[in-house]
Amino acid sequence: MIQKAVAMRALRVVLMVLALAFCVWSLASQWDDTVHAFEQMSWYTLLGAFALGFAGLVAWMLAWRTFLSGLGSELPVGAAYRIAFVSGLGKYVPGMVWVLVSQVEMAREYKVPRARSFSATVLAIATSTACGLAVAAVTLPLTSPEARDRYWWLFLLAPVLLACLHPKIVTWSLNLVLKAVRRPPLEHPVSIAATLRAVLWTVAGWILFGGHLWLLSAAAGGTGAGLPFLATGAYSLAFVAGLLVFLAPGGLGAREAVMVLVLSPVLPAGAPIVVALASRVLLTAADLIGAAGALLLGRRGRKDPGAGNEPAPAGLSTSTQPTGTRPTKEQA
Repeated sequence: MIQKAVAMRALRVVLMVLALAFCVWSLASQWDDTVHAFEQMSWYTLLGAFALGFAGLVAWMLAWRTFLSGLGSELPVGAAYRIAFVSGLGKYVPGMVWVLVSQVEMAREYKVPRARSFSATVLAIATSTACGLAVAAVTLPLTSPEARDRYWWLFLLAPVLLACLHPKIVTWSLNLVLKAVRRPPLEHPVSIAATLRAVLWTVAGWILFGGHLWLLSAAAGGTGAGLPFLATGAYSLAFVAGLLVFLAPGGLGAREAVMVLVLSPVLPAGAPIVVALASRVLLTAADLIGAAGALLLGRRGRKDPGAGNEPAPAGLSTSTQPTGTRPTKEQA
């Protein structure tokens, strides 16, 4: 068990180093264009866009935490923040599997069975994809004929994916996957109430990300009453497109291409790529700063485990120790 724990920590360190390397590479490869983009925007626009992007990441973290709670494992917000932001760096390593692996293993530090954390992460990814397509389907057809003509087939997926979030369908699908990997089935399905709360947090995240892109688009010369809706739909569609190109670190290239396509009709020539680059850098910074804060939270928890009878799990301070959580049954 000790050797396995050491191996998992070593794997986490390797993944973080790889993620940081890919982050640096993605920024350095477009450094001159990025500097040019930032020079065209005020510091308060960039700060506001960064704040909205970071808030969007927090909203998605809370959606994942809601699913995990609905499956039977309550986590304090601090613990959920630490797991979500540190494991979130895995998306910069080619292949989305690293986010899933690191999130499942980090949740084990808080006695969360692998089946539950795996299911919560899959649900969170599926919900963000379904809600993203739904947001794009609502906002883009009336504001971006280009996106409607090119990506009409993605819009058709939105109602199908949203319907698949029904607890009965979700439970059946997850139990099928768990059976395939020889894991016990879920103890109980996610309730409709928990699913709705998670969907609301996810949609809130999309709105915040839309506000992030709207600020950048307005600063680059975009105008009109429909710009906030267009920006929200553009980011939603771009992010989903980035997920489909899962081999690219963080959807690099695909996300920017969709943003440029959608924003080109409403921005001056050359401005859409400026917006896309600024968005990429600010959200990468939000991921890195969020992960740095999570690591500091973990170090604080290790130095100050609290005065209770049992030491707090690594990364969990006394102020965020779980209180009144319901007991869970280990399944892994």
